[in-house]
Amino acid sequence: MAIYRFLAAFLIMASLHVHAQTATVTDGRMLTIDECRELALKNNKTLRKSAQQIKVAGYEKDQAFAAYLPSIDFTGGYIYNQKGISVLGSDQLLPIKNFDPQKQGYEFSFVKNPATGEPILVNGKPIPEQVAFLPKEALSYDLHNVFFGAVTLTQPIFMGGKIVSMNKITGYAESIAKTMHDNTAQDIIYAVDAAYWQVVSLKAKQKLAISYVNLLDTLSRNVRLMIEQGVATKRDQLTVDVKLNSAQVDLTKVENGLVLSKMALAQVCGLSIHSRFTLADEDTEEISISAPIANSYDMQEVYASRDDLKALELGVKIYKEKENVARASMMPNLALVGTYSFSNPNMFNGFQKNFNGMFSVGAMVTIPIWHWGGNYNKLRAAKAQTVAAQLEFENACDLVDLQVNQASFKAKEAVKTFQMTETNLAKADENMRCADVGFRDGVMTIDNVMEAQTAWLKAHSENIDARIDVYLCDVYLSKVLGKMNIYPTE
Repeated sequence: MAIYRFLAAFLIMASLHVHAQTATVTDGRMLTIDECRELALKNNKTLRKSAQQIKVAGYEKDQAFAAYLPSIDFTGGYIYNQKGISVLGSDQLLPIKNFDPQKQGYEFSFVKNPATGEPILVNGKPIPEQVAFLPKEALSYDLHNVFFGAVTLTQPIFMGGKIVSMNKITGYAESIAKTMHDNTAQDIIYAVDAAYWQVVSLKAKQKLAISYVNLLDTLSRNVRLMIEQGVATKRDQLTVDVKLNSAQVDLTKVENGLVLSKMALAQVCGLSIHSRFTLADEDTEEISISAPIANSYDMQEVYASRDDLKALELGVKIYKEKENVARASMMPNLALVGTYSFSNPNMFNGFQKNFNGMFSVGAMVTIPIWHWGGNYNKLRAAKAQTVAAQLEFENACDLVDLQVNQASFKAKEAVKTFQMTETNLAKADENMRCADVGFRDGVMTIDNVMEAQTAWLKAHSENIDARIDVYLCDVYLSKVLGKMNIYPTE
């Protein structure tokens, strides 16, 4: 039990140490947008999964290259036979050949008739002069336990271009995995930016809501003083209090939204949702755009920069190589084959119950002759897939063209809207100042003051939304143009 208590204490201390290290990284720290991007790229599980897909594609590429090299295989087995093999059905008496000096050779000698000199026949067969006794067991072989094996080396010489095409296909697949990894990284960065600026927006709206509550609270106190002096009515007080309560409810909603937005940002960055941090742009009032918004763009350059279009273009090349693979099925295949085979028992030197073998070297060719059009239809199907992939690529280019124009117009609209809200902001500030002065001078009613305050709140809220929209539109435009830097800290 003591060792279990020790292990439990060790695990608890280790977990506390890890938590303490994590806390020192984020709790109370000010994060910039680049740091948030870096955290998201480091911790995002989808991106880590796509990194593994790159490894998979690399291994498959190495696997395809191995087809150029000779393959070595071993095949072995064991067979138990119920019966052995016997060449003879019974014991035999076999004639013996004698050497004939005149003919310089061996031949059988038979018993001859002295009168005629011809061999004497019995049942139509000559009688040998000498015979040898051959028992049945002499040509019986024990094949109850048979062991065999072979080591084969195969070197492809010509496979109809299939190996070359498969190597190109796996190379393109690896490039697709890399481009899709970068495309996923861009999506993550855009999600981080959206969550980041959402927090900045709600932080600004929280300050705005607090200022609005303070304005209404001040107005409420002033109305109470005016009621005491008899220059305002209870209705005025109730009208202001209702507006104040509504503003306090809105403030609570904004504060709750701010907390949830920070949790969402922490989740996108791969941090604990309970992490405490502040953002470097929470108090920013400046607008910075990475590049001026052009009226038109070189779409060929955009096509070459977009990772998703690169993936589709590589897909067309893959289908083109699949055509070559299908065509290879209609072409001859040639390979060199070398084999060392062995067995026990073996018959290389009589019948011996031990292992012995031999080498064999040769060439193997396969020539397709007729498959009822199967291979040809396979080629036609591959060509149709290539055309479909090309059409999909061209359609994607058209959609990207539309996407770029929409993003450009939206970015310009966001800048223009922000400039207009800046003008409205100055007017709303002046309007509220005039209403406040007029209210103190007695020429403005409480309704006039609250209308000015409401207009002031709306102008500031629209200004915050427009400012954040400029940032998001700028990021989105860089994304659709393929110019987003996915590694900002490098």
